Parts: sequence; C-alpha cells; structure tokens
Amino acid sequence: MKKLAFLILAVVITACNGVEKNTYNVTVDAASVKDSTNVYLQKAEGNTPPQIIDTLQVIDGKITFSGKAETPSVHVLAIEGTRGAIPFIAEEGNINIIAYKDSLNASVVSGTSSNDDFTKFLQGTKEMAKKVAVLRQEFNTARQQNDTISMKTLQEAFADIQEENKEYELNFIKENPNSFISLLVMERVLQSGAHGPEVLSPIFDTFAENLKQMEQGQKISEKLTELNKLSVGAIAPDFTAPTVEGDSLTLSKTKGKVTLIDFWAAWCKPCRAENPNVVALYNDYHDKGLNIIGVSLDRKEEDWIKAIEDDGLTWNHVSNLKFWQDPVAQLYNIRSIPATYLIDAEGKIIAKNLRGEALRTKVAELLD
Repeated sequence: MKKLAFLILAVVITACNGVEKNTYNVTVDAASVKDSTNVYLQKAEGNTPPQIIDTLQVIDGKITFSGKAETPSVHVLAIEGTRGAIPFIAEEGNINIIAYKDSLNASVVSGTSSNDDFTKFLQGTKEMAKKVAVLRQEFNTARQQNDTISMKTLQEAFADIQEENKEYELNFIKENPNSFISLLVMERVLQSGAHGPEVLSPIFDTFAENLKQMEQGQKISEKLTELNKLSVGAIAPDFTAPTVEGDSLTLSKTKGKVTLIDFWAAWCKPCRAENPNVVALYNDYHDKGLNIIGVSLDRKEEDWIKAIEDDGLTWNHVSNLKFWQDPVAQLYNIRSIPATYLIDAEGKIIAKNLRGEALRTKVAELLD
C-alpha cells in the first residue's frame, strides 16, 4: 500500500509540473528571427566542438522542442546566418529562452535551477568583459599616442581585473555548492590553473553528493587527487629526461640542499626576462647548496641551445623538445610558463611559482 501511495504521489507531482521524468521542454522566443530560419541544436562534449544533434526551424516567431536528459548537460543553439550561439543546460523541466538575433550573447535563459544559475554566473562575467573592453580601447589609444605611462597603468588595471575574475569564479562555486554550474566552473578553473588543489579541494568537499557522482565530478575528483601530489609538502615526482649534451638526467640523483625546477622556453618572453634574476640567484647560492634543473618546453633544439648560451644559464638542462606535450611538464601539470618548483634535499616541495625577489627571499631563508 505504501509503495502504491508513493507511485501515485510521483504521478501527481509530475502531472502538476507538466514535465515527464528526465524530460526537458524548451520554448524559444525568437520574434527577432525570420520564420523558417534554421536553428541548430548542438551538444557540447568535453573540450571538443559542439556537435549538431538536430535542426529546428522558427515558426511564428518561436522554436519549441523537447529531449531527454538523465543528468544536466550543456547544449547550444546556433541560428543560421547569425554570429554567436546561445548556451543552455538541458535538464528536467521547462526551459525558456529569449533570443536576440542582433546580440545572441544578450539572450536570456531561465526556468530551471541550473539555467537560472548559469544566467546569474554569465551576468557577472559579462560585467567584467565590459571593463576589459573599455581598458583595451583606452590602451589602444594610449599606444597610438605613445603614452607609455598610461599603457603601464592600464596593463596593471587589466591584471587587477584578471584577479577579480579569478575571485569571482571562486566565490561563485563557494556560494553554490549544490549547483551543476559550480561543477562546470570548477572544471574550467582546474584546467586554467587559476587556483590549486589546496584552494579547490576543501570547496569540492562541500559539493552535493549527486554532483560528485556525475562524470564531471568524478573527473574533478581524479584531477584534484593527482594535483594534491604536487602540493607544498608533497614529494616532487621523480623524472628522467634528455640533457642538452645528449645524456639523461634523473631528478632524484641530482638534488642539492635546495633544488629549483625551472620550466621555461626560448620562445617565452617572460621566461627570458626572468633569466637574469635566476642567473644571479644561482651565482650567489650554488656554492651554498642550490641546484637548478631547467626544463625547456622548446620544440627546436637549436633554439633551446642558443637561449641557454645567450642567457648564460650554466646549470643542468633537460627537454624532450615536445612543446606543451613535454612529459615532465605534463607530470607537473604545467599550464603556463615560467613556472617553478622549489624542493629540499629529501625531494619535498617547499614552494611553487616563486619569481624575482620572492624566490630569492625563500632561497636565502633556506640557505643563509
């Protein structure tokens, strides 16, 4: 009897909502789009471009369609002859979209919790995008006028907005631990390297269990486990790689009292700009126990060798000459360079991504 009552209740709830289980119904107000225009429904899968799964048409200024979604997933609507697209989350419920042909980015999606959260999140990113656009215009004007002081000030302001964006994303996932959108945002933050596992792991622990069990949640869990192996206090992964002389070098056999693993490349301007600081540091502290292993992400051996000679980098160097696919760079989850890992004599990671005076201060603290 209890089971029967439960089934009846489920049917009543479904009937009241007007939505079958795992079914999404989408209504698009496309009054600004000409009737009979093709609209392409696409599904996003991982990092690959969205694939077309259906072709729809505008009829009487509207588009209506339904589909099945056992778990939320990212879909996109692309309108023929119109630049841009409208992303939305396919999930159980009634989804409403107002499409603006002349500015698809301004389209409004609502009706289900994930889509409401998505709209809220995108609104914040759009506000920062407006700030960036203004700064870019001002920077171009300053460059045309050769106003170097204003250019430097604007570059600093742009860096501030980048930091503001990082904090915005972090605060969103903190404040919305039950949202599918937080799962997507955390996945993107992990890929970008904006925050490390020491910041993201405690936040992920607060996520709803159903989110953790989704495909994205499981990937995030695996990635955080992997990255925690690179946290300060962990033992740095050992590696063996080809040297510039044609031999091989193994990290565990070449450690000093302190070892700096320096990821760089001949083509990387910030790396080359930092090299004089690293040379000075090495000259001052090598005799006290500082070793450096340069890991290059170059592709051409001649460029690698020339940069070592031109910059006077007299320490050990290794590279597989495989650009971002370098096995050592992938082992250390390198997403941008310059990047550094500072390890002690036992191979424990002491600090990460220190440069300039911050790096010198830390080495001095350890070796003076």
